[in-house]
Amino acid sequence: MSDALLSPAVAAGFYAASGAALGWSSAVLGRRAESRLVPTMGVLGACVFAVQLLNFAIPGTGASGHLAGGMLLAAVLGAAPAFVVMTSVLLVQGLLFGDGGILALGANLFNLGFVPCFVGLPLARALGGRAPSGRRRALALAAGAFVSVELGALAVAVETVAAGATALRLGPFAALMTAIHLPIGLAEAVVTAAAAGLLWRLAPEATAPATDATDAPDAARGWRRTVTALGLAAALGAGVLAWLASERPDGLEWSLAEATGDGAAATDDGATPAVRPSLETSAAGLGGAAAVLGLSLALGGGALLWRRRRASASGSAAPTG
Repeated sequence: MSDALLSPAVAAGFYAASGAALGWSSAVLGRRAESRLVPTMGVLGACVFAVQLLNFAIPGTGASGHLAGGMLLAAVLGAAPAFVVMTSVLLVQGLLFGDGGILALGANLFNLGFVPCFVGLPLARALGGRAPSGRRRALALAAGAFVSVELGALAVAVETVAAGATALRLGPFAALMTAIHLPIGLAEAVVTAAAAGLLWRLAPEATAPATDATDAPDAARGWRRTVTALGLAAALGAGVLAWLASERPDGLEWSLAEATGDGAAATDDGATPAVRPSLETSAAGLGGAAAVLGLSLALGGGALLWRRRRASASGSAAPTG
């Protein structure tokens, strides 16, 4: 969302809600942070930033969409670390790229972070059950991702109408937003289930807290290889994916245009995206991914340092004799 869609009152409310969620997530992260989790947070955050650079055309609509990645972060890292990472992603986008605005940051964090982490993930876990098969877990995760996208789109409509910055009516605008996000939600569901399933299957040591088993030398080497591969994938994606981004308006812009009667929907299928190599675009993407990596590492590292200091203080205060 851009700043123009929100009033100060609505923006302040969502800043408060997202800020409370971030405070709680930081406290939880401080309790569970360990040396393996923090680098994984950083490289996954960079990967999500890179994926969000790719706006893909939605055939027959004149609109485009992009993956959000919040559900993937939540599935791999857990809700609290994922919310912290998504905060890093949106901060970099808003502060360095002017994407989403600063006034709207709290609302964007709620829609793209809170919803998948604290609604979509619990839904996926409830659908999966206590000991799900691989197929059931994938289907549950896909359902959670799809619902998260639709709820996020609905939240945007509610926030926009509540702010009163436009003369839109909630019903028609919400219908447009949820409809145009159906294919986006399906793409999010497929990619999330496939990517998380691949990590769970091929690199379990990178998707769970360290234990006696995951601390074994072979597991540690596997984790380092996985983190390195994710980092390289993030760099490649940040440097190249933006070349393929569709120039069509995104789902929100398209819905606003359609709701106000200003839409001029294209009818081409957009199946073959134009490739526009650009060193400037690549440099911006790589710089943004590096900023997300650094910010996620700083936030996660701060939580880890806080945990270790608390443990050290508790140990020094323990009675002796």
